[in-house]
Amino acid sequence: MTVSVILLNGTSSAGKTTLAKHLQRALPGCWQHMALDQFRDGLPDHYRGLNAPQGTTGAAGLNVVPNTGHDLAFTEVVFGEEGQRMLRGMRRAMRAMIDAGVNIIIDDILLTPDFLHDYLEVFNANQVLLVGVRCDLAIIEAREAQRLGRFPGTAAGQFISCHAHETYDVEVDTGRQSPEACAAQVIDAVGRPATAFARLLERA
Repeated sequence: MTVSVILLNGTSSAGKTTLAKHLQRALPGCWQHMALDQFRDGLPDHYRGLNAPQGTTGAAGLNVVPNTGHDLAFTEVVFGEEGQRMLRGMRRAMRAMIDAGVNIIIDDILLTPDFLHDYLEVFNANQVLLVGVRCDLAIIEAREAQRLGRFPGTAAGQFISCHAHETYDVEVDTGRQSPEACAAQVIDAVGRPATAFARLLERA
């Protein structure tokens, strides 16, 4: 089966959206960019909490929570019941796009094993090219500090967890390579069989 899904996984501010835009320009044909941020921004404002207490709509949706119980202070993004429902719907909307014949570039953060397992359930293993978008934390934090609407420490809270599965078809480093070079690496991988999802399914 030909790759019809390019799944970019990396922390906030790792460069996924910039890479997606370069891929859209360089890949043959039409590739739709579908990002977690687009669906997150579609949540009602009162379902987007900032350290919202349990039992509130802010905690039920997407809650940004400071976590100071570790040596490194960081900010954690926690999806409540409604947020989780939105994420499950997002992945199935992406599958519907594939079923309609649309090639897609997914821009997401695999925050927990459950996020990855749901993707494995939704997509056929050999239609997805799984791309690890990496960058040194210091560079990510510098980008984070310059971006509006970003909470300091968000990327630090995601830095290890989003790559915990350690299995990719290809990995790029946006801190050491230009967006064009990263896109070229991904496009080269599109021409080869995608195996990461199949390997992850064997371990599931």
